[in-house]
Amino acid sequence: MTAEGIKDILKTGGKEFGLSIGNNEADLFLKYLKELKDWNKKINLTAIKEDRDIVIRHFLDSLTLAPFLTGEETILDIGSGAGFPGIPLKIIIPSLRITLMDSVAKKVVFMRHIIWALGLKDIEAVQGRGEDIKTIKRFEACFDIVTSRAFAELGRFLDIAMPYAKKGGILLSLKGPKGPKEIEGLKRRDDLEYIQTKSVKLPFSDVITTILSFKRL
Repeated sequence: MTAEGIKDILKTGGKEFGLSIGNNEADLFLKYLKELKDWNKKINLTAIKEDRDIVIRHFLDSLTLAPFLTGEETILDIGSGAGFPGIPLKIIIPSLRITLMDSVAKKVVFMRHIIWALGLKDIEAVQGRGEDIKTIKRFEACFDIVTSRAFAELGRFLDIAMPYAKKGGILLSLKGPKGPKEIEGLKRRDDLEYIQTKSVKLPFSDVITTILSFKRL
């Protein structure tokens, strides 16, 4: 796929989320795409191989969270893998302060490389498991928003993510089309308030992304 074709998908898709993606941002995504594909030959970062699918199902999917943000938040992205959703959000909203977390060292090395290669500021990648006491103590109640993308079933995500959120902080879980069903089986909690479920159809596809949001009490 040509660079111009990729840029067109990014710009047109971004508009559907109310985002303005200019040439500078599109160029960063192109570089991200190239590095992701190059590194994916050596380490397992994504099962999605085609340019168009990566742009839609990784980049644009990550940007479905943008309407939930003001741009002033501190964000923890748990189980970031190849940097989703944190790095795409940072490209589009540079004022965000983001911490990317993954337990796999090679993935953390890749994310640090991307942060350096794209010249991103106020974003770091750390190795750690969200449920580890040492990690919790380091980042406890530090973030306005804690998020993850297809990281774990909803109840487990909430258990792991909640300690990292400030009081009044928001937990955002990115899920597929079956996300609303996970709400049905969720046990009532005194430390969290359910806010909403929002389903979004990804541009240029039939893929449905569901965003489940909660507030720490």
